[in-house]
Amino acid sequence: MESVLKNKTVSGWLMVSPLAAILIFFLVLPIIMIVVVSFWRATEFSIIPAFVWENYQFLFGSEVTYRVFLNTFKYAAITWALTLSIGFTVAYFLAFHVRTQTWQIALFLLCTIPFWTSNIIRMISWIPFLGRNGIANSALISWGVVDEPLEWLLFSDFAVILAFVHLYTLFMVVPIFNTMMRIDKSLIEAARDAGANGAQILWNVIIPLTKPGIMIGTIFVVTLVMGDFITVRFMSGSQSANVGRLISNDIALLAYPSASATAVVLLLTVLIVIGILLRFVDIRKEL
Repeated sequence: MESVLKNKTVSGWLMVSPLAAILIFFLVLPIIMIVVVSFWRATEFSIIPAFVWENYQFLFGSEVTYRVFLNTFKYAAITWALTLSIGFTVAYFLAFHVRTQTWQIALFLLCTIPFWTSNIIRMISWIPFLGRNGIANSALISWGVVDEPLEWLLFSDFAVILAFVHLYTLFMVVPIFNTMMRIDKSLIEAARDAGANGAQILWNVIIPLTKPGIMIGTIFVVTLVMGDFITVRFMSGSQSANVGRLISNDIALLAYPSASATAVVLLLTVLIVIGILLRFVDIRKEL
């Protein structure tokens, strides 16, 4: 019996070891290297391997850091709220109002069509639409809604958040739709037979059972927004910044220790946010 257990244990380790090696090489080691480099010293001409705290001291001692992190949280919070509203509505319609599975699949695939192209292409496509002489302003002027072009449509926080919502809404739709499809329809019928109206069924039955999907979508959207810097750069016209943009600027200046320190703080911040979210619901049932 013991030999059988040992053989099973050895075979289990042999099966897991390639995956563990890939995980360690492509995920763990790069993170360790980033942490190590974050303690190095950088001059104008060289990077000195030395254990110093000056990168973190400069990071936490700068008012710019707190403004940038606050801006990052603002983008993440607003994008999360909008993607959750849109994603939940779309998933609810597909799961409970589309009766046939064929139409559910067809409409779901229709939602994914914009995501068949590059993120950058989809993001840049908003620029001619929102520009001063773009389609949106031209339409508003021709309809008599405004007398002159709206400047805040492009190169503003509005444009950044609009692009974020466009880019990441599907990451909210998919897990919520997947969770809703697992809900036993007899529970809804039982609630309706007990006298519950549509709003009560939604609040007391559907939303609680959809929490795992909402949390998975929240983790996707929040982490993607907090690490995105290309969207902020282009859609704000370089007038705004987030933490990803701060890291990108440091890398462009070859200030790798400073960029690493900012990346470590961002990573810890994201992990804390994910840890807080995971305390509200057990998403392991969905994985």
